[in-house]
Amino acid sequence: MHRGISYTLLALLLAACASTPIPTTKPEQSIVNQADDEATEARVSQNLNELLSQVSQTQEIPLQSLESAFIDAKTIPSIRKLVLPPSGTFKKNWLAYRKRFIEPVRLKAGKAFWEDNQAFLSQVEQDSGVPAQIIVAIIGIETIYGRQTGSFRVKDVLSTLAFSYPETPNKPTREQLFKDQLKELILLCWTEAGGKLPAKNSMQGVNSARFSTCLNQNSSYAGAIGLPQFMPSSIRSFAIDGDGDGRIDLKQSPKDAIASVGNFMKKHGWQAGMPISFPIQVDAISAAKDLADGEPQLKHTVQELIEKGILTKQQGDLQSGGVEPSSKAFIVDLPYPDKDGTDQVQYFVGLNNFLTIVQYNRSYFYAQSVAEFAEALGYKNQSVVPVENTGKATNSKTTSEKPKHKKSSAKKKPKTN
Repeated sequence: MHRGISYTLLALLLAACASTPIPTTKPEQSIVNQADDEATEARVSQNLNELLSQVSQTQEIPLQSLESAFIDAKTIPSIRKLVLPPSGTFKKNWLAYRKRFIEPVRLKAGKAFWEDNQAFLSQVEQDSGVPAQIIVAIIGIETIYGRQTGSFRVKDVLSTLAFSYPETPNKPTREQLFKDQLKELILLCWTEAGGKLPAKNSMQGVNSARFSTCLNQNSSYAGAIGLPQFMPSSIRSFAIDGDGDGRIDLKQSPKDAIASVGNFMKKHGWQAGMPISFPIQVDAISAAKDLADGEPQLKHTVQELIEKGILTKQQGDLQSGGVEPSSKAFIVDLPYPDKDGTDQVQYFVGLNNFLTIVQYNRSYFYAQSVAEFAEALGYKNQSVVPVENTGKATNSKTTSEKPKHKKSSAKKKPKTN
């Protein structure tokens, strides 16, 4: 991704599978041995064994334990097709994407999820500064609150994509990403099973059955796990035990999922009380187009955008004092074909909080969908940090409100939409 394309940020692209179709294959169908030819299977097996040997040496985990846990690992040819990029004739369509995720079923489920977890959501919002509506929106778009968490066995997914990724220009980078995620999965499951790292070549304290269960859990076709669709590295780095039971369970514990999403957003720079984006002035489309380079980087100041006519002082929220003239922003472009098939683009000014959502899933479409889903739940996309007479900002209470009991409707280049 941006800023050097680190593997951690690349993993965030995979943390959410909302920007691509969700497989409907039943679990028992997806994990059977659908081997390619024998040569491919042998190559995958050899490379997997080499990785297990490497992990065993660096982490001092008994090699026999790793080999035993992966003895039934299988390649899944179908997911190789699912990770392929769109064809050259594919047209990005923001309106179609938005319609898919900001729709009555998810919104209704979102309100129910909020009702069921209202007190805890308020607590996490207070602790992290991330509005409850944003957390609810992310989990809703990711998995409809656990209804669609994936049906592929995670160790099979990561083994397949690490050693049998389809022939694409970025194949080496992607395979390395999935190798790293496979290592992260092993370390995650080892510690979840009671083991320590380094293991000192001992199985002491390790529950072998629990280790195997963790490796065999279901995931998306990209290896993302649970309600918030975290990759193994994100689970190790950002997941939190929200319900206080001594373990992190992103599949069955809504509190763990809520706390983990809040922590992820906080650790990636969410600014409490700040808006996500601003619409541009209608007569400033040409100016916005010139600045829309597809790079999710904060490179323009709000003052610069006001001077170019892209924002007004009122839109810049300068009067309430939350967004200063020196605040950094970038142009968000959301392409779509109109009813006649003519290419159109909707533009926004993305602020720091928009960029934070992009780091959850590297897609402008995704980030804007999260923002609008949250607005449909009552999120106020504006500053809530007032300015005192001294000119210093003071924290104000956040904008979350209990959802109303009535129907609510939603009023790259290097990135992927």
